[in-house]
Amino acid sequence: MTEPRRIADLATLKAFGHPLRMRLYAALKMRGAATASQLADDLDDGTAVSLVSYHLRKLAEHGLIEEAEREGGDARERWWQAAQESLRIDSKDFRDTPEGAAAHTTLSRVMYDHRRDHYLRFLEQRAGWSAEWQDAHDSSDFLARLTPGELKEMTAELHAVVARYTEHGRTADPEGREMVGVHLYAFPMRG
Repeated sequence: MTEPRRIADLATLKAFGHPLRMRLYAALKMRGAATASQLADDLDDGTAVSLVSYHLRKLAEHGLIEEAEREGGDARERWWQAAQESLRIDSKDFRDTPEGAAAHTTLSRVMYDHRRDHYLRFLEQRAGWSAEWQDAHDSSDFLARLTPGELKEMTAELHAVVARYTEHGRTADPEGREMVGVHLYAFPMRG
């Protein structure tokens, strides 16, 4: 598995922090490649193809997506794909300025909303999944008394486990496999 692309500049952070752009990026990650028309259809909310195209171009300007091989269809349509396997966004790259800290917080909220929406969609559609998938899903939370160093170590171990399973899923027989969302949040809390 390749290293995640680290977003450390404010302009790219702001570009990615737009809710529609995040949805489009996520859809490309799920699909592999798509046109603006296909993505507008996927959104299923009446978003115009021209608006989707505009936001795709903005993502491309920041190297988050790139043109993909054409997969048939209308030769005038551009195909897009994510430009990297994963992204890494660290708060330490943005906390030195009020604008950077605010942009990072905004992006974090948009990401949380996006992930929450995916989980709520699963809950609404759970009855449509097989009993095996319903039994395999997990929703857990834990409280652990840790130091900052221990939290970083635990997070690295969790990331390594997810990376191992992701790589296995990429190379194994696709039969019976579905895309699985794994959302991890680890943060200090006080009463």
